[in-house]
This record gives sequence, structure tokens and C-alpha cells, in this order.
Amino acid sequence: MLLREVEYARPSTIEEAIALLSEHEGARALAGGQTLVNVMKARAASPDVLVDLADLDELRTIAFSDDESMLEIGAMVTNTQLIGSSEVEVARPILAEVAATIADVQIRNRGTIGGNVCVNDPTNHYPPLLTALAATFTIQGPSGTRTLSAEDFLVGVYLTAVGPGELLTKISVPTRRPGSGDAMEGVTLGAHGTYIANAAATVGHDGVGVVLGCVASAPVRATAMEERLAGGDWSEAAVRAAAEGLGASLDPPSDVHASGEYRAHLAEVSAVRAVLRAAERAKG
Repeated sequence: MLLREVEYARPSTIEEAIALLSEHEGARALAGGQTLVNVMKARAASPDVLVDLADLDELRTIAFSDDESMLEIGAMVTNTQLIGSSEVEVARPILAEVAATIADVQIRNRGTIGGNVCVNDPTNHYPPLLTALAATFTIQGPSGTRTLSAEDFLVGVYLTAVGPGELLTKISVPTRRPGSGDAMEGVTLGAHGTYIANAAATVGHDGVGVVLGCVASAPVRATAMEERLAGGDWSEAAVRAAAEGLGASLDPPSDVHASGEYRAHLAEVSAVRAVLRAAERAKG
């Protein structure tokens, strides 16, 4: 289906982009366009103005913070950039690993990390991963800049804390500490398909973080499992025991790909696999 007529703007600065988004009630930011354009073709969304962010080079950078404690990723950084970034390889290689599993080369070349999280589709790769990694999200708008945790940023299905006239500009991820490890495991429809269920985990001296995807309107933290693993025993027996009952505590939706019961089971299995993989990497 062809797109309906829409106004198009291509700002050269973040300030100009925010001004355009603020001036037009029906304006939408266009990043890679992997989701928005298809939604517009289906007439599920009909923005009056498309604000193309393609010329905002300041949103395409990957760099360390001044104290090197954080990896700062511009919202327009593509999956392909993450895969090839030396900074990501040093600071948090799991980001490149996950980026490489997204769809196909064309989509990885166009799709952006900012667009992925702002869509906040429950099956998307980055929301549960960034939640597990304790990432923070910087939003800029007419009233200034604010920074939110992943839990506060990812509100619900297709909903984030980015309000009218605002723009996600940066995602900051803590750099990996010695003796820590990260992993993401799940079951997909095909090698590079949509997730049916997934889990992201981080293991280190500060404890274990486990976050589930595809089981609710936003990523779900497996708090009980984290608490059971707080003692530092990451053996297979301990991890499996810690995950016991996790699936039963979930109430995911059913769809053509999986029943809610089966999806809950897969989430528990994925959580075990993710923690074990992360623990193995922490030891290595």
C-alpha cells in the first residue's frame, strides 16, 4: 500500500528537530524507518509531519564518558555500527553480539538502537538487554534534558517516556567490570526471526541481573531469581533451582506462535541459559 501524503522535514541540528516536533502536533521522528514506514503503509499511523533525523551526525556517535565508566551510544547508531565498533567490543561486547542477530543485513544497516527502543515492541531485542545492563536513556525536549532508567523509560507496548516534542538522544551503558559477564538467550522464529521469548542476564561481583522479554507489555525483571542467586553460587544446579517457578509466575499473552503457557516455559528456560552463559563468561 502506498503512503498517504505527508509533510517531510530534514533538520540539521537536534534543536531544530525538537522545534519541529514541538510545532506540529502530529509530527513523528523518523530514524531508520524499519517500523514507522510499514505502520504508515498499513494506515495504522498517520503522522502529519515526518522529521527525518538522518542528518543529525551527533546522534550517530559511540564514545566513552569522560570518566570512562559509561559507553554513550547516540540514538541514531545503527545495528551495523554497534557490530563494528571497537568501543563496544571493549566496553560491552554483548551489544554487538545481539545486534548481529537482528533480522538481515539490510535491516541491520538501516535500523537504529534508538528506533528499536522507542518502538518498544515486546519482541524487540534491545529493551530487555538494556534493562539488564542498567542502561540510562537521555531525552531532550523544549524544557531541557532528562535521564531515565530503563524501567522508567520503557512504559508499555509501543509506549516510552518520550513525550510530544521530545527526542531520545543518547543511551548510556555502564562499561563491563572485570569478573563480569553478559548474555542473551531466547527462542526465535528462524535464525534471525522474531523472539517468542527471551532473557538477558548480567553476572558479576555486584550480583546477578535477569530480565525477560516477550512475556509482558514491558521487560520483566526476575527479582526472585536474582535474589536466590545473590550468594554467588552460579553452578547449573543453583541456577536451575533459582529459576524454579519463574514461568508459573508469568502471565504472557498467547498468539499464533505460542500459547501463553508455552511462552512462560520458554522464558524460564531462556533465563537459565542466559545466566549460565553470563556466569561462564564472568569466570573467563
